[in-house]
Amino acid sequence: MRCSYIMVDDKVRKSMKRIVAVILALVIGANGLAMLFAGQWWYGAVPGVTETGPYNPHFVKDIGAAYLVVAAALVWRVLRPLAAQGAVIAGAGFLVVHALIHVVDELSGPNALGEFTRDFGGVFLPAILAAWIAWPSRSHSAQGDA
Repeated sequence: MRCSYIMVDDKVRKSMKRIVAVILALVIGANGLAMLFAGQWWYGAVPGVTETGPYNPHFVKDIGAAYLVVAAALVWRVLRPLAAQGAVIAGAGFLVVHALIHVVDELSGPNALGEFTRDFGGVFLPAILAAWIAWPSRSHSAQGDA
């Protein structure tokens, strides 16, 4: 039995990636700005963060800066896909490693399913989407466009 795949035209896939990259850049960028300029508010507003330990303003700003770099890489990906490929891979790598840290932490806790559910939209989904955006299309090497 053969698996059937939904074939999506490469132009459509590239457009979808650009649209998702813009949305993800806006969300991740807003999160990074909140961490940099309203860290105390961010710490109390994001579900689960207060359970990780006391508020550390320097640490929150450091991670906020990383989120801004990811957002910038995604914007660059929209504007110059081929030139931004390395930056997008690095940004997606940060988000994926961050998500894996959450997986390890959550598996060691008593309420793993609840924590996975809580973190899906803010941690796991962005990592999945960024990895998809960073993954080169089939025509990437042939046409020189990610």
